[in-house]
Amino acid sequence: MTSDEAPRPACARLRAGESIQGRQGFTYAPAISAETVGASGIHMQLLTVPPGARAKAHKHQHHETAIHVLSGEVGMWYGDRLEHHMVTRAGDFVYVPADTPHLPYNLSPTEPAVAVVARTDPNEQESVVMLPELDAIHA
Repeated sequence: MTSDEAPRPACARLRAGESIQGRQGFTYAPAISAETVGASGIHMQLLTVPPGARAKAHKHQHHETAIHVLSGEVGMWYGDRLEHHMVTRAGDFVYVPADTPHLPYNLSPTEPAVAVVARTDPNEQESVVMLPELDAIHA
């Protein structure tokens, strides 16, 4: 390594950290991020969606999202006017393209839903764009 090259990050083993409140309305437990391991292109976290909870309509500007549902059932409205809908269950993987408006919610009034969320934004919340004009759709 030359003197002008940055040192390579080291491999790391960690658990999800303390929960943070996201602008979307859910609580996340970040694990892999710019802050925790110096990641430069990825963020990975654990998401627990409380029974009956619903996020605020939002998108992630310029960043893709991949989700693996570990437990529960989650519905998600998505598209420019939230015109599309999908239901995901434990074992499902979900891909959300960059800049895609979406609004997820827990279908169960009694059971939480848990998912691993990975995003191409190592700072995760920086790319969140709230879309309050879409919040009333499907209310």
